Amino acid sequence: MSALDSPRIVFMGTPDFAVPSLRALLQAGYGVKAVVTQPDRPKGRKRELVPPPVKLAALEHGIPVLQPEKLRAPEAIAEVLAHKPDLIVTAAYGQILPKAVLDAPRYGCINVHASLLPKYRGGAPIHRAIIEGETVTGVTIMYMAEGLDTGDIISRVEVPITEDDDTGTLHDKLSEAGARLLVDTLPSLLDGTVRAVPQVDAEATYAPNLRREDEWIDWNRTSRQIYNQVRGLRPWPVAYTTWNGEVLKIWEARRPEPSGKTAPQAEGAPGTVVRAGGDGIEVRTGDGTLLLTVVQPAGKRPMPAGDFVRGGRIAPGTVLGGDRP
Repeated sequence: MSALDSPRIVFMGTPDFAVPSLRALLQAGYGVKAVVTQPDRPKGRKRELVPPPVKLAALEHGIPVLQPEKLRAPEAIAEVLAHKPDLIVTAAYGQILPKAVLDAPRYGCINVHASLLPKYRGGAPIHRAIIEGETVTGVTIMYMAEGLDTGDIISRVEVPITEDDDTGTLHDKLSEAGARLLVDTLPSLLDGTVRAVPQVDAEATYAPNLRREDEWIDWNRTSRQIYNQVRGLRPWPVAYTTWNGEVLKIWEARRPEPSGKTAPQAEGAPGTVVRAGGDGIEVRTGDGTLLLTVVQPAGKRPMPAGDFVRGGRIAPGTVLGGDRP
């Protein structure tokens, strides 16, 4: 695509998920005139300001970067529209676009969303898909509307979720799939041949941003549900229980027996440690047991659960989660 043919694009995105889409646009020859991203945020113990990944990617290519605290502010809207976008592309930007921005580009505003809409509308579709035990998810390119991920669907691609996927691995698969889908979709959008399809609101499900209570392990749930929760919250924010009044994060667990096999029997209430050995910590659940293989005690780094056991810090009969913070 020549510079003369390329529409003026403003790209809006913030985390790592959005970076492949930005790079795909540039590699395909599209003219990205500006990037809008969230402000730098303090991170780490020293609370040093850290730029968003999309900002770093934009600066590598000499693209102007805008970082409004609130996109709805009149001065922020004016700054975006000063770049005269023909098309706005968003991917995990993190703010709602005001109507003045949605209405400005002649080709509209489109979003790269990490689910098969209308399922998992909202800010945590990757986490929620794994937590809910889905075996397939995907990416949707949609026109943006004023509602929460309610716009017409332009294109979609399915991505399988394997037994060993966690949010980290699935995030990477979806971000790359979304980038490919974006550049494959743009030609028909720009030449007017695309046929967008309205979403069926009755089929919608939601993926709200994670809250602290979503990280808490309820041992009364099934082994499968807890296993999905552990992998759905890895590598961030990580599922946790309590032990001796302190938080014990659970990074990895061995998945339960395949469907159709009898769950192991164990004495004690859910949350009771029934075995502790070199291979991990076996804990009673609502329907059997789950083996914890990587844990993180408060103030420590993640460690093999067997090392935690060898330190004499946990033994059969211990009850986890009895003193929820």
